[in-house]
Amino acid sequence: MSMPGVAVPSARSDQSSAMTRARAALACGAIAGPLFIVTVMIQASSRPGFDVTRHPPSLLSLGDLGWIQITNFVLSGLLFVISAVGMRPLAKTGQLGAWGPLLIGVLGVSMVFGGVFLADPGLDFPPGAPAGRPAAMSWHAMVHFGAFAIGFASLVAACAVFARHYWGVAQGRWAAYCAGSCILLAVCFVTVMSGLTRGDLLPLYVAVVVGWVWASSVIAHLMRGLSKSTY
Repeated sequence: MSMPGVAVPSARSDQSSAMTRARAALACGAIAGPLFIVTVMIQASSRPGFDVTRHPPSLLSLGDLGWIQITNFVLSGLLFVISAVGMRPLAKTGQLGAWGPLLIGVLGVSMVFGGVFLADPGLDFPPGAPAGRPAAMSWHAMVHFGAFAIGFASLVAACAVFARHYWGVAQGRWAAYCAGSCILLAVCFVTVMSGLTRGDLLPLYVAVVVGWVWASSVIAHLMRGLSKSTY
C-alpha cells in the first residue's frame, strides 16, 4: 500500500535506472583498452633503453617510472571488471551468455594481478639490469606470468564466446570480427610462447593492440545496444 505524498517508483523507472548504471559500467570497459595501449606505447617510445622487439610491456613496471605502468595495469584491469559487472543485465535477460561477462572479468582481474606482482628485471631493462634473462624466476614474477597467461587465455576464449553470440543473433560482421581476432590472438600467443620469433616480441605487441581494441570495441557495441534499447 502506498502512503499519501510518497512516490512509488514504477517497474519501468527501476529498469531505466538499471540500464543507466549498466551503460556507465560498460563505458569503463570501452575506454580501458585504448587507455592501456596508449599508455604502453607512450612509455615504450620514451623510456630510455626500452625496445619493443626485446622487452615485454611488463618490464615497464620496473625502474623509477615503473609506477606509471603499474597504475596502468591496475586501473585498466579495474575498468574491465566494472564493465563485466555492467554486462550482468544482458546475461540475466538471456541476451548474452554468462561466459562473456565472466571472461572479461577474469581478464580485468589478471591485469590487476599483473600490476601488483612485478616481473623480474632482465634483458638490460631497466638500465643496469642483467643483460640476459633471469636465471631463476622470483615468486612474484611467477604470479605475474601466471596472471598474464590466464588473462590472455581468457581474452582468446572471450573472442570465441562473443563470435558465437553474434552469430546467434545474426550479426555476421561482428561474428567475423570476433572470430578473426580469436585466431590472430591465438597465433600470436603461441608464436611468442614457443620461441619461434627468436626473441622478437613484435607479435606480442600486435596481440596486445588487437586484443585490447577488440575487448573495448565489443563492450562499446554492447553499450550502444543498451542505449538503443534493442539489445
